[in-house]
Order: sequence, then C-alpha cells, then structure tokens
Amino acid sequence: MTMWIVRHGRTEANASGLLLGHADPDLDDLGRLQADQIAAFLPRPHRVVSSPLARARQTASVFDVEVEIDDRFIEVDYGDFDLAPLSSVPAEVWQQWLSDVEYRPPNGESMAEMFERVRGGLDDLASSALDADLVIVSHVSPVKASLCWALGVGPMALSRSKVGQASITRIEITDRGPSLQNFNQTGHLG
Repeated sequence: MTMWIVRHGRTEANASGLLLGHADPDLDDLGRLQADQIAAFLPRPHRVVSSPLARARQTASVFDVEVEIDDRFIEVDYGDFDLAPLSSVPAEVWQQWLSDVEYRPPNGESMAEMFERVRGGLDDLASSALDADLVIVSHVSPVKASLCWALGVGPMALSRSKVGQASITRIEITDRGPSLQNFNQTGHLG
C-alpha cells in the first residue's frame, strides 16, 4: 500500500520567507485552499498521522479521518533562528548547517537528531501501511528525512533536495521495504 507524506499548506510566516520550526502559526487562506486541494487529489486514507503543530493539524483535518498526533513528525527545531528571515542567518552559519548534520543551532536541534526521530516514526508506521493507505502530514525537514528513509540513505542527503509547499511524496510499502514512487509532487495545486 501507500504512505503519502504531505507537507502542510502555507502560513503567513512561509509567505514572508521566515524560518519556521516549532513556532505555531495557523494556515493562511492559501494554505487552507492547498489543504483542500491535497484532500481532493489523494484517495481517502485509512489512517492520518500529523505533526502536533497547528499548520500540519489543520492540513490533516481535511481528510475527514481521525487525526493521530505524533511528535516525531514535528519540524526541526531552529532554536534561536525560529521565525527569523532566512536572509538574516549568517552565511557561515547556513553553510555549517548544510554541511554538518550534527550542527545544532543555539537552543535548537541538529538535522541528525531530527532524522533519527523521523526514521523511527516511519519504521513504526510502515507495517500499518502494508495493508492500508496512510497519510503523514508534516514539514519540510521531515519530508526530506522521509525521502532519505525511502532511499536508504543517511541524513547527509537532506540538504540535496527541495520540498514545495503543500507537496506530496508517495512511498509504496511492501514486504521488501519502502520504495519511492514520487517526490515533491505539486501538480494538484491550482
């Protein structure tokens, strides 16, 4: 069966180019429309799992299936950089962040830590996706971690992909393991 990994719809912070980690804004009007477009595109899932953050929960709510909250799918913690304009992050810090998965921003979380928690969540949910379709609504970094998990590669590949707003990633789950079917699909957005 299929594990659909969905990035939440847009927020005002996303539209403003801010780093958005554990801060918890709601979807904006476009984000709500994007959530509806995702639900119209995907088959009705048997199970929906979401990050605890409002933007993911609001996106997940459109499926008309009880939403299970799983903290392992929360966005990476940007620490002191949360809600900062991306342009305000010093170039040397950004370069270290991209090249060293163990780098932890002040009061934040490393990409390696985020990758391990997401991988654990995916490992735990994979068996339920053998029998029925599952949607996981999350954030840009956990979606990238899901890609790495499906491909069997480590967290160094996280910085080598881009994830669009309200995008869909499809991973088939078989008794032989995960198989990436598509990544960062946005054709459902009008």
